[in-house]
Amino acid sequence: MSNSDIIASFSGNYFEARGKFLSACAARSLSVESRRNPHAKGPDGEELFTDIVQIGPANPKRALLLISGTHGVEGYCGSGPQIGFLREGRFDDLPPETGIVIVHAINPYGFAHDRRVNEDNIDLNRNFLDWSKPDRPTSDYGDIHAHVLPDDWDGPAMEAANAALAQYIADHGMPAFQAAISSGQYEHKDGVFYGGAAASWSNTTLRSILTDYLSDVETLAIIDFHTGLGPYGICELITAGPPRQKELAAQWWGADVTDPEAGTSSSAALDGINAMGIAETLPEAKIGFIAAEYGTRDVPTVLTALRADNWLYHKGDVDSAQGKRIKAQIRDAFYPEFDDWKEMIWNRAGQLVDLAIDGITQGERAQGERAQSVQPQESDIA
Repeated sequence: MSNSDIIASFSGNYFEARGKFLSACAARSLSVESRRNPHAKGPDGEELFTDIVQIGPANPKRALLLISGTHGVEGYCGSGPQIGFLREGRFDDLPPETGIVIVHAINPYGFAHDRRVNEDNIDLNRNFLDWSKPDRPTSDYGDIHAHVLPDDWDGPAMEAANAALAQYIADHGMPAFQAAISSGQYEHKDGVFYGGAAASWSNTTLRSILTDYLSDVETLAIIDFHTGLGPYGICELITAGPPRQKELAAQWWGADVTDPEAGTSSSAALDGINAMGIAETLPEAKIGFIAAEYGTRDVPTVLTALRADNWLYHKGDVDSAQGKRIKAQIRDAFYPEFDDWKEMIWNRAGQLVDLAIDGITQGERAQGERAQSVQPQESDIA
């Protein structure tokens, strides 16, 4: 694709992205299933949908699953390659018994409102727990919640909150602070990284997509697109889930795959992740999972944007001048609208898709040879 075509695959809002996705599918005569979120509306009362397209055989034996919008506003990143792949016909000539399933905007509320969370302030990637059990993961988030969500955003309460957080970091260290704030919490509905109290609509929708489209799959590669961690435009490949799922990710995508639980990732270890929910939903499948995490801004900038957005919806006025500044801030933290960034996302996404298809169709030894031939981008991520 030309640079202009790459840029044109990205969008300025959820509705534009959805329109481009549906048009790209129609241009290739692909049927789209659209699942409406009955619990949420767009900024002007619009209906919101998760759209699914399948390429290749129904219920394939081996497949690649591409997911965008797990964290709402991060959906711009995943939507761009999804649309671009369809426009260029990347999946027109698949190996036998191989299918592609593309899930566009699994959290349409967050995408439409430029929020990372869903309509209930739930972080979808902390929501995949066994809700039939009474116990919930615990964290130290309660120690900092009052400082994460101060009474004002630009006054004395904010100054005191920032000072308290700085003291917490001085006392406990940055890794402990990152774990406390981001690993997932289940007590404060008005807090950041809230995992919910039950399975969300997006959770149950993703699980049903898996059983409806991939019930017979034997080998499955998954790329879940994310943004917000790491250097600008650089893609960290974060694996998660059961040990075998992580092993296959490393075999298919190469030695630069990181693991939060092993301490090799820029991400803290997380609770309630979709990778584990997928493994539970398809227990018989051989799965390799990566979150393709593209860098945007530095960590303090991203965390401040998240705090600001959370404060805005609980204590501020979205339609105020301050609200508009905060909305621009969180959008930039997760979607830098620059051509060079979009080109970096596109180029790496294409490599990851090629590696995934090689992995599920040619076996682990051939994939290892291919992975070595595609050099990872330079990064200062450990």
